[in-house]
Amino acid sequence: MEKDMSYGSDYKFIPATSVNSGTGVEVLPDLYSHTIQIVNLFLVGKPDTKNFVLVDAGMPGSFEDIVALAEERFGSDAVPKAIILTHGHFDHVGALIELVNHWNVPVYAHELEIPFLTGQMNYPDPDPTVEGGMVAKMSPLFPNEAIDIGNHVQELPDDGTVPGMPGFRWVHTPGHTPGHVSFFREEDRALIAGDAFVTVKQESLYKVITQEQEISGPPRYLTPDWPAAWKSVKKLESLNPAVAVTGHGLPMYGQKLAVNLQRLSEEFDRIAIPRYGKYVKKDSR
Repeated sequence: MEKDMSYGSDYKFIPATSVNSGTGVEVLPDLYSHTIQIVNLFLVGKPDTKNFVLVDAGMPGSFEDIVALAEERFGSDAVPKAIILTHGHFDHVGALIELVNHWNVPVYAHELEIPFLTGQMNYPDPDPTVEGGMVAKMSPLFPNEAIDIGNHVQELPDDGTVPGMPGFRWVHTPGHTPGHVSFFREEDRALIAGDAFVTVKQESLYKVITQEQEISGPPRYLTPDWPAAWKSVKKLESLNPAVAVTGHGLPMYGQKLAVNLQRLSEEFDRIAIPRYGKYVKKDSR
């Protein structure tokens, strides 16, 4: 491991999984969603071109699985053009350093997320007191210290384009983290939402394990800014996506997506914002 890159001292393998771990869905010919334990990552690009990017970098300890996945879809010795991050929480950057060392490719993130990726700032502590289920109570086990990948990370372009993802534009969707971004392609209305909203109730251990589909706001135990999170959901709903992949849960399509995302946008205070928790303010609801 290069000396200029390091994980936080609290980084470790998290023994949590779901029934979908190790499986994937070809959502579109150039959009593949794959689940590792309890989180999704995405390969964007058509396999016959071998031009692709990786969106997010999985759980701690998932390096070998991600490399094998890329090579299975794009051929032996496949190397992405870049790694693009929706945000820097541990379950989205868990194998990032090993992947950067292995592939020697740039990493892109929103400018407000870079302090959490360069060792300058830790995320707020997970909140085990928040309304929810067993996963919320387990959340103190989750790493929250900043990783440091130094000059390997670059800011996403100011013009809204996404390196290596033609047709997609990045959309700033803060709330879950300050620099959280989602990616939208107008041509087919494909949305990579990250954790701006998810399609499983991430606080419930039962639903995480079974992957029972249910549109929900961002994971409660790691979301410190609920007013911003609500605005972000409204922004994404206004795009009228035809298909959405999220950081947790199964892809959602068509009318089911439209109806559920509209409901989440309109009733976010009831569906998503917890009734109590250390990051819940009176004006959040």
